[in-house]
Amino acid sequence: MPAMMPPHEREFPLHNLLLVASMTALIVPAGNAPVGAQDVAAPAEAVNPLLADWDGPYGGVPPWDKVKPELFPAAFTAALAERAAEYRRIADDPGPPTFANTFVPMQLAGARLQRVSALFGVMTSNMNTPAYQALEKTWSPKLSAAQDAITFDPKLFARIAAIHAGRSKLDAQQQRLVTRTYDSFVRQGAKLNAAQKAQLSDYNQQLARAFSDFSSKLLADEGTAITVTDEAQLAGLPDSVKAVAKAAAIERQQAGWAIVNTRSAVDPVLTFASDRALREKAWRAFMMRGDNGDANDTNATIARILKLRADRAHLLGFRTHADWRMQDTMAKTPAAATALMMRVWPFAKARVAEEVRDMQAIADREGQKLTIEPWDYAYYQEKARKARYDLDQAQLKPYFELNNIIQGSLYAANRLYGLEFREITGTVPVFEPNMRVWHVTSAGKEVGLFYRDDFARSGKRSGAWANTYRGQRNLPPAQTVLSSNNNNFAKPAPGEPVLISLDDAQTLFHEFGHAIHAMLQNVTYPGLAGTPRDFVEFPSQVNEHWLLTHDVLDKYARHYQTKAPMPQALLDKIEASKTFNQGYATASYLSSAIVDMKLHTVADGVIDPDRFERETLAELGMPKQLVMRHRLPQFNHLFSSDAYSAGYYSYLWSETMDADTFSAFEEAGSPWDKATADRFATILLSTGNETDRADAYRQFRGRDPDIQALLSKRGFAK
Repeated sequence: MPAMMPPHEREFPLHNLLLVASMTALIVPAGNAPVGAQDVAAPAEAVNPLLADWDGPYGGVPPWDKVKPELFPAAFTAALAERAAEYRRIADDPGPPTFANTFVPMQLAGARLQRVSALFGVMTSNMNTPAYQALEKTWSPKLSAAQDAITFDPKLFARIAAIHAGRSKLDAQQQRLVTRTYDSFVRQGAKLNAAQKAQLSDYNQQLARAFSDFSSKLLADEGTAITVTDEAQLAGLPDSVKAVAKAAAIERQQAGWAIVNTRSAVDPVLTFASDRALREKAWRAFMMRGDNGDANDTNATIARILKLRADRAHLLGFRTHADWRMQDTMAKTPAAATALMMRVWPFAKARVAEEVRDMQAIADREGQKLTIEPWDYAYYQEKARKARYDLDQAQLKPYFELNNIIQGSLYAANRLYGLEFREITGTVPVFEPNMRVWHVTSAGKEVGLFYRDDFARSGKRSGAWANTYRGQRNLPPAQTVLSSNNNNFAKPAPGEPVLISLDDAQTLFHEFGHAIHAMLQNVTYPGLAGTPRDFVEFPSQVNEHWLLTHDVLDKYARHYQTKAPMPQALLDKIEASKTFNQGYATASYLSSAIVDMKLHTVADGVIDPDRFERETLAELGMPKQLVMRHRLPQFNHLFSSDAYSAGYYSYLWSETMDADTFSAFEEAGSPWDKATADRFATILLSTGNETDRADAYRQFRGRDPDIQALLSKRGFAK
């Protein structure tokens, strides 16, 4: 995503089950086991390695080499039983409720389940075989029911409520933890009566099944490919792109070339292929994922999710799903988020009109008898870039060799924040042989490990995202960080260099910003680690700025063959073109975010997804040359979990802060200003959710973020 939205699937993405479990373990407890499960004997780690404590160096590492799908049912059963017993002891404690006997053990409860869930969440995102899909369908509703059982426990909530009533006697961190936990329990239904709790749990379990159904259908469509047997159809494609398509065909045991139905494979075709028919075919296949009226069509699943969300919100006392979801965000209300989006939307639309005029003029001059269509946009955009700046992506790719850009990201993190990276690939287990691992320290102190899984493959969901296998905490026993980045860069044929685009390089820096956030965290209570959804993308979007600094480009944007640095003339062209094509980037993202919010403010939740998308875009005046970045039938952010539902606006909300934050470095005279970096890390990056994030931003900047910085960054009129 460059900035405003992931111009490539930059998704905090669902930061996986472990992030949810470890960073919000207290706020939304992971759940309980079936009646009587608390009497099950302790797990037999020797029999099931998934239940063992993570051992080895670096505070223990995940046993990826021992993970098998058939081990998870027993592991989940035992881990759920253990956690149920831990929460039962807390709820049944005969002593008066105190922070020490209630909140501290809640922070530590469920450690074994967190580890098992971390392994499972990573496998279902990265190595999703039919066996894992079957497991997810079976266990998602069970895990949801277990979570509800703890949230709905009246004895546990009575203890939380009693401590909340007397919280003024606690210190500031304890008060915030108690308040956030109490509020979260209430939002999740702790005050409902027994019948309402049973109904809510049923809704949650139905949603869990529907999320799994949506994900498996979309993954199936993303596993398809367009076969090309006539090389002439590939005219215009760089050799590196053709090599990737050839490798994909070989992997599928097909003749010719295969264009896989994922963004990383389709985007280069839309950008470079001179065969308009091929562009249209690839575009239609990609944009119709989940919307083909076949077994993998997601529309009915989406309609079911939307109705269940609305019914759940009503049961919990909210008018809409968006009102419920936004209680714990910086924006607070759908109206506030919508106001920001609609302030930017006219600028984006106007810029798209300018871009289309420029592209249509080029097509006309070339004698092409065509009107710009969505499958023409990227292709003619490249021609417009070349005409205006004498710059095209093919010129840049030789300077963006993957390993060099990775090293550039590590260099920037070291210079800004003092993080030190030593590669240890091959010394700890990984789940895929192409993964790389670094040991991270700061001033000689252990920080943790950083893992990279960079390449697309069958069974891996599309996009780019960050995971936290294990979150930092200072509460004894203290924990160091295990963080990862996951991308879908196209893997070339053996021996070929991995050359990525400028957008891909921005994605790499973006996702690494999430990892930096995790590695700089310094909190005591894990329940104060997670941040509001509309803050989550802020650290990652800020980190994108350092890719295009002269220091990083001079040192690491070197030609993969000659090793020569990028010529100054090319650097100047990049700088001059920084706001190029921002109409497309902003409007395609923002239309998705606006549709998401409107979708989740329909009170009864009765929606025909295709019709709603079509009518809402018409109401917005969506340019006909564009589609949403994520059409509803494939909108993974919204329908594979609740994570980004009524929350896709968060990229824009975060970018308002991100643009204003980088302005602070510029005002200090350098993107490397150490005093500004130290303040940024200390006040905003290391503190999790220990203080209100809006207050923390004001402490850092001395005021609220200025939207003018965002508009300037996008190159829009002020």
